[in-house]
Amino acid sequence: MERHLVTGGSGFIGAALVKDLVEHGYAVRVLDDNSRGHPRRLETVSDQIEVVVGDVRDLAAVEAATEGCDVVWHLAFINGTRHFYERPDAVLDVGIKGTLNTIEASLSCGVRRYVFASTSETYNTPTHVPTSERERLMIPDVTNPRFSYGGGKIAGELMTLHYAGRRGLETVIIRPHNIYGPDMGFAHVVPEIVQRIIDLSDGLQRTQIDLPIQGDGLETRAFCYVADGASGFRIAGTQGHDGEIYHLGREEETSIRDLILGIGRVLGVQLNLVPGELREGGTKRRCPDITKLAALGYEPSYSLSRGLESTVRWYADYFREHGTDVGNGG
Repeated sequence: MERHLVTGGSGFIGAALVKDLVEHGYAVRVLDDNSRGHPRRLETVSDQIEVVVGDVRDLAAVEAATEGCDVVWHLAFINGTRHFYERPDAVLDVGIKGTLNTIEASLSCGVRRYVFASTSETYNTPTHVPTSERERLMIPDVTNPRFSYGGGKIAGELMTLHYAGRRGLETVIIRPHNIYGPDMGFAHVVPEIVQRIIDLSDGLQRTQIDLPIQGDGLETRAFCYVADGASGFRIAGTQGHDGEIYHLGREEETSIRDLILGIGRVLGVQLNLVPGELREGGTKRRCPDITKLAALGYEPSYSLSRGLESTVRWYADYFREHGTDVGNGG
Protein backbone atom coordinates (compact mmCIF):
# COMPACT_ATOMS: atom_id res chain seq x y z
CA MET A 1 0.00 0.00 0.00
CA GLU A 2 1.36 3.43 -0.94
CA ARG A 3 2.16 5.68 2.01
CA HIS A 4 1.42 9.38 1.62
CA LEU A 5 2.75 12.21 3.79
CA VAL A 6 0.55 15.31 4.03
CA THR A 7 2.23 18.37 5.53
CA GLY A 8 -0.28 20.75 7.06
CA GLY A 9 -2.58 17.76 7.41
CA SER A 10 -4.57 19.20 10.31
CA GLY A 11 -5.25 22.37 8.35
CA PHE A 12 -8.51 23.05 6.57
CA ILE A 13 -7.70 21.68 3.11
CA GLY A 14 -5.04 19.30 4.43
CA ALA A 15 -7.48 17.50 6.73
CA ALA A 16 -10.05 17.20 3.95
CA LEU A 17 -7.38 15.71 1.68
CA VAL A 18 -6.26 13.28 4.39
CA LYS A 19 -9.79 11.98 4.84
CA ASP A 20 -10.28 11.66 1.08
CA LEU A 21 -7.02 9.72 0.70
CA VAL A 22 -7.96 7.37 3.55
CA GLU A 23 -11.37 6.81 1.98
CA HIS A 24 -9.63 5.79 -1.25
CA GLY A 25 -7.39 3.23 0.42
CA TYR A 26 -4.09 5.04 0.92
CA ALA A 27 -1.94 4.85 4.06
CA VAL A 28 -1.54 8.40 5.34
CA ARG A 29 0.90 10.12 7.66
CA VAL A 30 0.34 13.72 8.75
CA LEU A 31 3.02 16.26 9.67
CA ASP A 32 1.74 19.39 11.38
CA ASP A 33 2.68 21.53 14.37
CA ASN A 34 -1.00 22.47 14.85
CA SER A 35 -0.09 26.16 15.07
CA ARG A 36 -2.96 26.91 12.69
CA GLY A 37 -4.40 23.45 12.11
CA HIS A 38 -6.33 21.50 14.71
CA PRO A 39 -6.46 17.77 15.54
CA ARG A 40 -10.28 17.92 15.74
CA ARG A 41 -10.38 18.04 11.96
CA LEU A 42 -8.91 14.52 11.85
CA GLU A 43 -10.99 12.93 14.61
CA THR A 44 -13.07 10.80 12.23
CA VAL A 45 -9.94 9.10 10.82
CA SER A 46 -7.63 9.33 13.84
CA ASP A 47 -7.46 5.53 14.21
CA GLN A 48 -6.57 5.10 10.52
CA ILE A 49 -3.69 7.55 10.16
CA GLU A 50 -0.31 8.30 11.70
CA VAL A 51 0.20 11.80 13.09
CA VAL A 52 3.62 13.37 13.60
CA VAL A 53 3.74 16.69 15.45
CA GLY A 54 6.50 18.81 13.94
CA ASP A 55 7.41 22.03 12.14
CA VAL A 56 8.19 22.03 8.40
CA ARG A 57 10.96 24.52 9.14
CA ASP A 58 12.78 21.77 11.08
CA LEU A 59 14.60 19.64 8.50
CA ALA A 60 15.26 16.76 10.90
CA ALA A 61 11.58 16.55 11.80
CA VAL A 62 10.58 16.64 8.15
CA GLU A 63 13.06 13.89 7.23
CA ALA A 64 11.82 11.67 10.06
CA ALA A 65 8.22 12.11 8.91
CA THR A 66 9.11 11.51 5.26
CA GLU A 67 10.96 8.23 5.82
CA GLY A 68 9.12 5.32 4.18
CA CYS A 69 6.71 7.51 2.19
CA ASP A 70 6.04 7.21 -1.54
CA VAL A 71 4.27 10.52 -2.08
CA VAL A 72 4.65 13.87 -0.30
CA TRP A 73 1.85 16.44 -0.43
CA HIS A 74 3.17 19.82 0.72
CA LEU A 75 0.28 21.94 1.97
CA ALA A 76 1.81 23.50 5.11
CA PHE A 77 1.69 27.28 4.69
CA ILE A 78 0.23 30.30 6.50
CA ASN A 79 -2.99 31.23 4.71
CA GLY A 80 -5.60 33.94 5.25
CA THR A 81 -5.52 37.43 3.72
CA ARG A 82 -5.28 39.10 7.12
CA HIS A 83 -2.05 37.20 7.84
CA PHE A 84 -0.47 38.24 4.52
CA TYR A 85 -0.67 41.88 5.59
CA GLU A 86 0.07 41.46 9.28
CA ARG A 87 2.59 38.56 9.37
CA PRO A 88 4.49 38.56 6.04
CA ASP A 89 7.75 37.50 7.70
CA ALA A 90 6.12 34.39 9.17
CA VAL A 91 4.35 33.63 5.88
CA LEU A 92 7.69 33.65 4.03
CA ASP A 93 9.54 31.81 6.79
CA VAL A 94 7.15 28.87 6.69
CA GLY A 95 6.71 29.06 2.93
CA ILE A 96 10.32 29.09 1.79
CA LYS A 97 11.92 26.92 4.47
CA GLY A 98 9.04 24.46 4.47
CA THR A 99 9.13 23.93 0.74
CA LEU A 100 12.91 23.52 0.60
CA ASN A 101 12.91 21.12 3.57
CA THR A 102 10.14 18.93 2.18
CA ILE A 103 11.92 18.70 -1.18
CA GLU A 104 15.27 17.87 0.43
CA ALA A 105 13.63 15.24 2.65
CA SER A 106 11.79 13.74 -0.34
CA LEU A 107 15.06 13.44 -2.27
CA SER A 108 17.00 11.91 0.63
CA CYS A 109 14.20 9.48 1.59
CA GLY A 110 13.56 8.10 -1.90
CA VAL A 111 10.08 9.58 -2.37
CA ARG A 112 8.58 8.97 -5.81
CA ARG A 113 6.26 11.96 -6.23
CA TYR A 114 6.14 15.47 -4.76
CA VAL A 115 2.86 17.43 -4.92
CA PHE A 116 3.00 21.17 -4.22
CA ALA A 117 -0.11 23.10 -3.23
CA SER A 118 0.15 26.52 -4.87
CA THR A 119 -2.58 29.15 -5.22
CA SER A 120 -4.53 31.36 -7.62
CA GLU A 121 -2.91 34.28 -5.77
CA THR A 122 0.18 33.74 -7.97
CA TYR A 123 -1.65 35.46 -10.85
CA ASN A 124 -2.60 38.63 -8.97
CA THR A 125 -4.78 40.09 -11.78
CA PRO A 126 -4.94 37.55 -14.62
CA THR A 127 -4.92 38.70 -18.24
CA HIS A 128 -7.86 36.47 -19.18
CA VAL A 129 -10.83 34.92 -17.36
CA PRO A 130 -11.53 32.00 -17.13
CA THR A 131 -7.80 31.60 -16.59
CA SER A 132 -5.72 28.69 -17.87
CA GLU A 133 -2.59 27.27 -16.29
CA ARG A 134 -0.50 29.03 -18.97
CA GLU A 135 -1.24 32.43 -17.41
CA ARG A 136 1.84 34.43 -16.35
CA LEU A 137 2.59 34.71 -12.63
CA MET A 138 3.00 38.16 -11.15
CA ILE A 139 4.10 40.17 -8.13
CA PRO A 140 3.07 43.75 -9.03
CA ASP A 141 4.57 45.43 -5.95
CA VAL A 142 7.21 43.76 -3.78
CA THR A 143 6.75 46.45 -1.12
CA ASN A 144 3.16 45.33 -0.46
CA PRO A 145 3.20 42.63 2.27
CA ARG A 146 0.15 40.96 0.76
CA PHE A 147 2.41 39.36 -1.83
CA SER A 148 4.36 37.48 0.82
CA TYR A 149 1.92 34.64 0.17
CA GLY A 150 1.77 34.73 -3.62
CA GLY A 151 5.51 35.33 -3.80
CA GLY A 152 6.24 32.42 -1.50
CA LYS A 153 4.07 30.19 -3.66
CA ILE A 154 5.79 31.32 -6.86
CA ALA A 155 9.14 30.47 -5.27
CA GLY A 156 7.69 27.09 -4.27
CA GLU A 157 6.58 26.37 -7.82
CA LEU A 158 10.06 27.18 -9.14
CA MET A 159 11.65 24.90 -6.55
CA THR A 160 9.17 22.12 -7.31
CA LEU A 161 9.69 22.16 -11.07
CA HIS A 162 13.33 23.13 -11.41
CA TYR A 163 14.91 21.80 -8.23
CA ALA A 164 12.87 18.77 -7.19
CA GLY A 165 11.93 17.85 -10.76
CA ARG A 166 15.47 18.17 -12.07
CA ARG A 167 16.79 15.90 -9.31
CA GLY A 168 14.56 12.92 -9.99
CA LEU A 169 11.22 13.54 -8.28
CA GLU A 170 7.94 13.31 -10.14
CA THR A 171 6.26 16.66 -9.54
CA VAL A 172 2.71 18.02 -9.71
CA ILE A 173 1.58 21.55 -8.89
CA ILE A 174 -2.02 22.32 -7.92
CA ARG A 175 -3.41 25.85 -7.94
CA PRO A 176 -6.67 25.87 -5.93
CA HIS A 177 -9.13 28.74 -6.31
CA ASN A 178 -11.03 29.91 -3.22
CA ILE A 179 -11.71 26.67 -1.38
CA TYR A 180 -14.23 27.21 1.44
CA GLY A 181 -16.26 25.19 3.91
CA PRO A 182 -17.00 24.59 7.59
CA ASP A 183 -14.09 25.03 10.02
CA MET A 184 -11.87 26.81 7.50
CA GLY A 185 -10.46 29.17 10.13
CA PHE A 186 -11.43 32.77 10.78
CA ALA A 187 -9.11 34.92 8.62
CA HIS A 188 -11.20 34.41 5.45
CA VAL A 189 -14.06 36.26 3.84
CA VAL A 190 -16.95 33.89 4.70
CA PRO A 191 -16.28 33.56 8.47
CA GLU A 192 -15.38 37.25 8.73
CA ILE A 193 -18.69 38.27 7.13
CA VAL A 194 -20.69 35.84 9.30
CA GLN A 195 -18.96 37.25 12.38
CA ARG A 196 -19.69 40.86 11.41
CA ILE A 197 -23.34 40.18 10.57
CA ILE A 198 -23.86 38.49 13.94
CA ASP A 199 -22.21 41.38 15.78
CA LEU A 200 -24.02 44.15 13.89
CA SER A 201 -27.40 42.41 14.17
CA ASP A 202 -27.06 41.97 17.94
CA GLY A 203 -26.77 38.21 17.71
CA LEU A 204 -29.19 37.95 14.74
CA GLN A 205 -31.90 39.73 16.71
CA ARG A 206 -32.19 42.44 14.04
CA THR A 207 -33.35 41.28 10.62
CA GLN A 208 -32.05 44.27 8.63
CA ILE A 209 -28.66 46.02 8.97
CA ASP A 210 -26.15 48.21 7.15
CA LEU A 211 -22.93 46.31 6.43
CA PRO A 212 -19.75 48.19 5.43
CA ILE A 213 -17.66 46.24 2.91
CA GLN A 214 -14.31 46.65 1.17
CA GLY A 215 -14.74 48.14 -2.30
CA ASP A 216 -18.08 47.98 -4.09
CA GLY A 217 -18.44 44.19 -3.92
CA LEU A 218 -18.34 43.75 -7.69
CA GLU A 219 -15.04 41.86 -7.54
CA THR A 220 -15.55 38.23 -8.54
CA ARG A 221 -14.18 34.89 -7.40
CA ALA A 222 -15.00 31.25 -8.15
CA PHE A 223 -15.77 29.49 -4.87
CA CYS A 224 -15.17 25.75 -4.51
CA TYR A 225 -16.59 23.72 -1.63
CA VAL A 226 -14.04 21.78 0.38
CA ALA A 227 -15.39 18.31 -0.47
CA ASP A 228 -14.89 19.06 -4.16
CA GLY A 229 -11.52 20.58 -3.32
CA ALA A 230 -10.33 17.43 -1.56
CA SER A 231 -11.34 15.13 -4.41
CA GLY A 232 -9.72 17.49 -6.90
CA PHE A 233 -6.49 17.49 -4.95
CA ARG A 234 -6.44 13.70 -4.85
CA ILE A 235 -7.18 13.35 -8.56
CA ALA A 236 -4.54 15.89 -9.59
CA GLY A 237 -1.91 14.56 -7.20
CA THR A 238 -2.34 10.87 -7.96
CA GLN A 239 -3.30 10.97 -11.64
CA GLY A 240 -1.69 14.20 -12.82
CA HIS A 241 1.18 14.00 -15.26
CA ASP A 242 4.76 14.58 -14.14
CA GLY A 243 5.78 18.23 -14.33
CA GLU A 244 2.25 19.51 -14.92
CA ILE A 245 0.20 22.24 -13.25
CA TYR A 246 -3.53 21.84 -12.56
CA HIS A 247 -6.23 24.33 -11.67
CA LEU A 248 -8.67 23.28 -8.96
CA GLY A 249 -11.99 25.00 -8.41
CA ARG A 250 -15.29 25.73 -10.12
CA GLU A 251 -15.89 27.57 -13.39
CA GLU A 252 -18.58 29.78 -11.88
CA GLU A 253 -17.86 33.45 -11.18
CA THR A 254 -19.63 35.00 -8.21
CA SER A 255 -19.35 38.62 -7.12
CA ILE A 256 -18.31 39.30 -3.54
CA ARG A 257 -21.53 41.30 -3.26
CA ASP A 258 -23.67 38.28 -4.17
CA LEU A 259 -21.62 36.09 -1.83
CA ILE A 260 -22.23 38.46 1.10
CA LEU A 261 -25.94 38.78 0.32
CA GLY A 262 -26.12 34.97 0.16
CA ILE A 263 -24.56 34.74 3.62
CA GLY A 264 -27.16 37.20 4.88
CA ARG A 265 -29.99 35.10 3.44
CA VAL A 266 -28.75 31.97 5.21
CA LEU A 267 -28.63 33.94 8.49
CA GLY A 268 -32.05 35.52 7.88
CA VAL A 269 -30.68 39.08 7.82
CA GLN A 270 -31.37 41.58 5.02
CA LEU A 271 -28.19 43.48 4.24
CA ASN A 272 -27.71 47.01 2.95
CA LEU A 273 -24.12 46.92 1.69
CA VAL A 274 -22.12 50.12 2.23
CA PRO A 275 -19.13 50.39 -0.15
CA GLY A 276 -15.76 51.37 1.29
CA GLU A 277 -12.09 51.50 0.41
CA LEU A 278 -10.68 48.39 -1.30
CA ARG A 279 -7.48 47.17 0.31
CA GLU A 280 -4.51 47.57 -2.04
CA GLY A 281 -3.29 44.37 -3.67
CA GLY A 282 -6.60 42.70 -4.46
CA THR A 283 -7.84 41.84 -7.93
CA LYS A 284 -11.13 42.46 -9.72
CA ARG A 285 -11.78 39.03 -11.26
CA ARG A 286 -10.58 35.49 -10.75
CA CYS A 287 -12.05 32.27 -12.16
CA PRO A 288 -10.18 29.13 -13.27
CA ASP A 289 -10.36 27.13 -16.47
CA ILE A 290 -10.43 23.57 -15.08
CA THR A 291 -10.28 21.74 -18.42
CA LYS A 292 -6.99 19.96 -17.60
CA LEU A 293 -8.22 18.56 -14.29
CA ALA A 294 -11.63 17.67 -15.74
CA ALA A 295 -9.82 15.53 -18.32
CA LEU A 296 -8.54 13.41 -15.40
CA GLY A 297 -12.10 12.86 -14.13
CA TYR A 298 -12.63 15.83 -11.81
CA GLU A 299 -16.21 17.09 -11.66
CA PRO A 300 -17.25 19.43 -8.81
CA SER A 301 -20.71 18.64 -7.47
CA TYR A 302 -21.47 21.33 -4.86
CA SER A 303 -23.29 24.48 -5.93
CA LEU A 304 -22.38 27.68 -4.09
CA SER A 305 -25.79 27.84 -2.40
CA ARG A 306 -25.46 24.27 -1.10
CA GLY A 307 -21.93 24.74 0.17
CA LEU A 308 -22.65 28.18 1.63
CA GLU A 309 -25.62 26.85 3.60
CA SER A 310 -23.55 24.31 5.53
CA THR A 311 -20.58 26.65 5.93
CA VAL A 312 -22.52 29.63 7.25
CA ARG A 313 -24.56 27.49 9.64
CA TRP A 314 -21.36 25.89 11.00
CA TYR A 315 -19.93 29.32 11.81
CA ALA A 316 -23.19 30.65 13.19
CA ASP A 317 -23.33 27.69 15.58
CA TYR A 318 -19.66 28.15 16.50
CA PHE A 319 -20.07 31.87 17.27
CA ARG A 320 -23.26 31.17 19.21
CA GLU A 321 -21.36 28.75 21.45
CA HIS A 322 -17.97 30.48 21.70
CA GLY A 323 -18.69 34.14 20.98
CA THR A 324 -17.39 36.18 18.05
CA ASP A 325 -14.14 37.40 19.64
CA VAL A 326 -11.86 34.87 17.95
CA GLY A 327 -8.90 37.10 17.14
CA ASN A 328 -6.73 35.95 14.24
CA GLY A 329 -7.15 32.25 14.78
CA GLY A 330 -7.23 29.65 12.03
